[in-house]
Amino acid sequence: MAKEITMPLLSPSMTEGTVAKWLKKEGDTVKSGEVIAEVETDKATMELEAFDSGTIRKLLVEEGTAVPINARIGVIGSPDEDIPEEWLKANLEEAKAPEPEKAEKPAAKAEPANGSTPAPAPAPAPVAAPAPVPAPVAVAAPPELVNGGRVKASPLAKKLARERGYNLGLIPGSGPGGRVTKRDVLGFKGNGSGGASLLPKGPVAEPGRQPASGMRKVIAQRLLQSKTTIPHFYLQVEVDAAPLMSTRAALNEELAQMDPPRKLTVNDFVLKAVVQATHKVPHINAAWDGDAIVQYGDVDLAVAVSVEAGLLTPIVRSANQKSIVAISNEVKDLSKRAKEGSLKPEEFQGGTITVSNMGMYGIESFYAIINPPQASIVAVGGIVKKPVVDASDNIVVGHRMMIGLSGDHRVVDGSAGAAYLAEVRRLLEAPALLLI
Repeated sequence: MAKEITMPLLSPSMTEGTVAKWLKKEGDTVKSGEVIAEVETDKATMELEAFDSGTIRKLLVEEGTAVPINARIGVIGSPDEDIPEEWLKANLEEAKAPEPEKAEKPAAKAEPANGSTPAPAPAPAPVAAPAPVPAPVAVAAPPELVNGGRVKASPLAKKLARERGYNLGLIPGSGPGGRVTKRDVLGFKGNGSGGASLLPKGPVAEPGRQPASGMRKVIAQRLLQSKTTIPHFYLQVEVDAAPLMSTRAALNEELAQMDPPRKLTVNDFVLKAVVQATHKVPHINAAWDGDAIVQYGDVDLAVAVSVEAGLLTPIVRSANQKSIVAISNEVKDLSKRAKEGSLKPEEFQGGTITVSNMGMYGIESFYAIINPPQASIVAVGGIVKKPVVDASDNIVVGHRMMIGLSGDHRVVDGSAGAAYLAEVRRLLEAPALLLI
């Protein structure tokens, strides 16, 4: 009996998926559970498996097509059976995609914890007089695009084009429906016979409107929900990072002799400290659930990773039961696969506390936005040299690192947040404690 192949729900926030690549063609025989396509969701590129066994009778959408959830994209059945006429057409318009998760109504204003008095709201800044309108500036006309409108390209082609500074819109695509492939990017000749290749130089062209990706839409929705419904409060401590740097250097000398060689980063120590500090202040490892607080037992550590389309937070499950080396190895693997787009949904959904490290980008300090429904997120800045006063009141060169905490005041009080950051600092300033 013939069956429809429909676009499945591959992540909770997904409303549509893009058929990135068909791995089977019409006439191929497939078994239930066999991968038939690659689908780009709002989170990652994922495999689409056949739910039924049979012959691929019809593929209804081209590669690069965005398809709503539950829309018909193909038909599978016996080679000689009749297929209903309406099944031989995609129903992209009629399909009903699930509504994205709506933001909760703003919570009632939280009372200040421990009798503290909230800081008065800052006075509104005076309105400046409008700046004079500058004279029009002539801009160079952008080169004509080979692929008009939305450019269809494989994830690998996008990566290669970005690395080479190519504008995808200028590369002729040889794939189905004009899709730009890896071969097209590698064979592109630039300003020779292939036309202009690099992004336009000289005067900046007028800004254009670029449709947001599925991932960017979800990021926008969730961060807006977080900032408008969660009463954030912010704390920060300065850590003496000199002991951490010396301990790390000594450990890495030993780890380099292992087979295979290993290396611990500063971030590995921070992640371990973030996890270990919850033993002393467990209230941090919690979430708000409408009219109750969910207190987690294990620490499922979410680590922010920047990817091409936005941000993912892969999860180290039960990180409180793992050594610093185990956490380091797992984070490296998860980060690599996050950037490749090969994470499974269960590897980036959930988490009980998040760490965002911007130190590698030259950021000294910042505050992050809470990842709901979690109650805390830790922001990590880079290690910087600065003049400090030592125990003998001498000014010396010190290595300092700023650690920030954004907390949900419905769950975490300021005093608990302060105690937690103090414990993180204690562990990082005595890093041998992270190894036992």
